[in-house]
Amino acid sequence: MKKAVRGTQSLVVQMAWVFKRPSLTAMEVAWRWIFGIPLMVVCLGEARRIFAALPPDVTGLSRLDSQNPWIAAVQLADAWSQYQPHMAAVLRWLLPAAAVAWAVCSAVGRNLVLKRMERGLRFRPLGMTALQGSWLLLFAATFWAWFRLVAWAAATHITSGGEPDLVGYLIWVIFLSLGFFTLWALISWAFFIAPLLMLLEKRPVLSALGQSFRLGKTFTAKLVEVNLVMGIVKLALIVVAMVLAAAPLPFSDELGAGAMRVVYAGATVVYLLASDYFHVVRLRGVVALWRELRGPTAGDWER
Repeated sequence: MKKAVRGTQSLVVQMAWVFKRPSLTAMEVAWRWIFGIPLMVVCLGEARRIFAALPPDVTGLSRLDSQNPWIAAVQLADAWSQYQPHMAAVLRWLLPAAAVAWAVCSAVGRNLVLKRMERGLRFRPLGMTALQGSWLLLFAATFWAWFRLVAWAAATHITSGGEPDLVGYLIWVIFLSLGFFTLWALISWAFFIAPLLMLLEKRPVLSALGQSFRLGKTFTAKLVEVNLVMGIVKLALIVVAMVLAAAPLPFSDELGAGAMRVVYAGATVVYLLASDYFHVVRLRGVVALWRELRGPTAGDWER
């Protein structure tokens, strides 16, 4: 009889396993940055073009009242209303292009990471691209729902006709953000494991996606647990990065603006590297759970 393995216990064991194999994290970092750095360059270029066409002095963005957050909120809303058409024009072509690029880069990169992690797996970039695309569609739908609800909170708490209720608005933003963060952890596991089922069990794309919803109560519970734990880890990494960035603030006058930019960049890089490491840990943990709970009995789909 096999000993029961908790999802969190598996992750703790796999953290050390992944740490001893830095090439896996390096590959994860490589494919993410190959996608992210060009996207960031394009976004910065478009931002400069928008600011050149509509300077902050014209929109009032450069005259924000930093001493009064209520007035600053209204000023930001006015500036946003002027920038929104320009940003919408850019996002109409940038979002589809970025989505396709991410699906391809993540499919190839994640497939290579899994091949190095588990010898004998096939290289199936087309199937991986389709499944990564389905994950992205779910993420886009979740983000859209969050954005619409935050927009509702802004429309009902920050108005130009009266004093904005900034405290109430922030309460709603925090509540909605944490709620959707938890919701994402509860619903995204099936789309995360589908590519692994396709490779580990040699399934077609649709069969892998369908099977991800029929893994049984035990395996599903462990996957949800792993997703929730990874969500908590992601929040902890964000807090650590904020602490690293904020720690030198009392000495900002002595350090200078240039040094503070280096601190902010360093905190961001530390967060990204740690986040990529834990992505690999989650991959390894889920593969270990699959071998524990399905591997011997799942077999190859083709057989």
